Amino acid sequence: MQPFAGRAAVAGVGMTALTRESGRTVLDQAVEACRAACADAGVAPAEVDAVLSYHMNDSAPVVQVARALRIERLGWHNDIAGGGTQAASILGDAAMLVHAGLARNVLVYRALNGRSGRRMNTVSTGPQERFTYGMAGPIPLFALAATRYLHDTGLTEEHLHAVVAQSRDNAAANPRALRREPLDLGGYLAKPYVCTPLRAADCCQETDGACALLVSGVLGGPRVRAVVRGGGPGCSAMDRAPDVTAIFSAYVAPMLWEASGMRPSDVDAALPYDAYSWLVPRQLEDFGLVERADLGAYLLERRHAWVNPHGGLLSEGYVHGLNNVAQAVRELRAGREAALVTGFGGGYGSAAILTS
Repeated sequence: MQPFAGRAAVAGVGMTALTRESGRTVLDQAVEACRAACADAGVAPAEVDAVLSYHMNDSAPVVQVARALRIERLGWHNDIAGGGTQAASILGDAAMLVHAGLARNVLVYRALNGRSGRRMNTVSTGPQERFTYGMAGPIPLFALAATRYLHDTGLTEEHLHAVVAQSRDNAAANPRALRREPLDLGGYLAKPYVCTPLRAADCCQETDGACALLVSGVLGGPRVRAVVRGGGPGCSAMDRAPDVTAIFSAYVAPMLWEASGMRPSDVDAALPYDAYSWLVPRQLEDFGLVERADLGAYLLERRHAWVNPHGGLLSEGYVHGLNNVAQAVRELRAGREAALVTGFGGGYGSAAILTS
């Protein structure tokens, strides 16, 4: 067990409305989500003594948010550079601050105008001369890995449809979700390709919005049981990867089960980072929730309906994965016992277990 296991609880969650054009600054949205998380936890912003966030040069700095919240004596604070890999591991950063006695109440937030402002899927992954495959952004990069994964597993576009369609069905009762309409196979196949085999529906929403958590060492709530971070070359460094389909979960899953002292069968709420549809079966397999040989039937029979019950990043919206963590807290409050949350960044990422 990690030294901080069980020492910190997620006592509050807060979110703004998720939109495709907020008409607001990222700072305004960050402050709204943070105030909502504090109110949910029953603490005043002045009682917060640490603030953490992650960004890709698209957010409001923590000192600006703290100032707007009128946190006069700000302690430990950090703007962490990085995207989806941080969605789960930032819980570990907060829990370690609590365990070390450096903070009692830690605000964690992610805010962005991901549709009307800086758009993730149109940002180059780096200088083009580095890429012999002509990768112009994340979708072509992960589409290439998806092609190989479908080949290796025997999964088809029908299985990808099952992932997306179930996501829409799960989102139907979620008033926060941007995509709530059903999607039959014909409708899915009519969606344009962004980069084969990924259609527009296979890619997460581009969203304006903010999400915040209040992690506390003195308040009750779902406990942070274990958090791990790591990876290998995987599909974010294809030229050095023995297996281009090996995303972060192939590396961190064994670490998570060892750190948590738990087994896959203990998890009754799964909130995997679903930036692209094929990442769902890949993570179900890697974390030992479904055997590879069973994936096809499992998806077509919709036995994955318990995964991302709010619709996930594919249908609720994309707050760089932190909205999935917020949903994990809601699931545990509603009676679930153990939730798995993950953060994806290609071959590198993070995962956490929260318990009620």
